[in-house]
Formats: sequence, C-alpha cells, structure tokens
Amino acid sequence: MSRTARPARTAAVAAAVAAGALTLAACSPTETIEPYAPSDGSRVDINPSLRAVNLMVVTPEEDAVGALQGGLVNKTAEDVTYTLTAEGASPVTVPVPAHSTVYLGTQGGVPAELDTVAGEPGTTIPASLEVAGVTQEFALHVFDGTLPEYAAVLPTPSPAASGLPTGAAPSPTASDPVGTAESESTDQDETASDGESVPPSDTNE
Repeated sequence: MSRTARPARTAAVAAAVAAGALTLAACSPTETIEPYAPSDGSRVDINPSLRAVNLMVVTPEEDAVGALQGGLVNKTAEDVTYTLTAEGASPVTVPVPAHSTVYLGTQGGVPAELDTVAGEPGTTIPASLEVAGVTQEFALHVFDGTLPEYAAVLPTPSPAASGLPTGAAPSPTASDPVGTAESESTDQDETASDGESVPPSDTNE
C-alpha cells in the first residue's frame, strides 16, 4: 500500500510546484527592449540620435487642413532637416538645430500643417519621415477636437472662395520650411529618448 501511495504523493507535489510557478509567471511584469511611445501619437526612430516622438495630426474632418503635433529630436552635432510626407498631402520640412528638439504645434513651439488630411479622425494615414538620407515609414494618427487637449490646436477651416482674409499671412504649410525652434538642453532630449509624450498644449515630450 505504501509503495503505491508514494508515487501518487510525489506527483501531487510536482503538480503543486508547477501551478505555483505558473502563478508567479502570470504576476511578473512583462518587459520589452522595443522602444515605444506611451502617448496618442507615433514614435519614429531613425537612429539613436535622430527620432520623432508623439507625431499626430489634428483636423476638423477628412480632406481638411491638419495641424501637426509632436517633437523632432536631433542629438547630433550637425543641423538637420526633417521631411514629413503624409498620403495625399504635400511634404512638410522642419529644420532642427544640433543638440535640439523642435516641438510642433505646442505652446511655444513652431506651427506646422498638412495642406490636406486624407483620413477621418480616429484613423491613421500612411506617412514617412526622412532625415539625414534615411526614410522611415509609419502610421500617422488623425484626431479632431473631441478631446479638450486637441480642441485648442484644431485648425479653423479656411474660407472657401477668397482664401485667407485680406492682409492675413498664411501659416507654414506643405513644403515651406517651418522655421527654427528654440534649442533644448541635452536633458530634454534624453526625456524624448525615454518615449515620453508631447501633449499639444505642453512642451514635455
């Protein structure tokens, strides 16, 4: 009798140990070495020194003008120019000085617009980002003014017939250079490398 009970007891102990190991595995946090952007927009990594964080476009509707949001990071010793091309829209070029981060559309940042957004809010459109001879494709997220943080940057539809009012200066769009933003410190660039978001109304990445 004891010879039969011992294997059964051993099997029961082994099953309990296996169950405990599965429970611990389920409770353990999952880690990943892949960079990601914990935000609404997209992160585009060109190389360790050149990247974009939290890229998105805010528009009232499909086929309307869209305001670009996000940050463009340049941790190199040379000035560079980013070119963002979205499906159906003209390219947008943004110069970024050495050791700097340019914020698009945020308070204190530089304005940048797509002349048309070929996608409804809530979807994504195919896009690419080129800098230093390297092009990376990505999905550009499209938002409208439903969320309060995006309502403040929502572009106003331009007048249908006469275009801009007399005397008004057009904002940078399409392939016109956006301009140069204020240089950021290395610490701020490191923040971007951690994948932090760049909200539309703030300058934190």
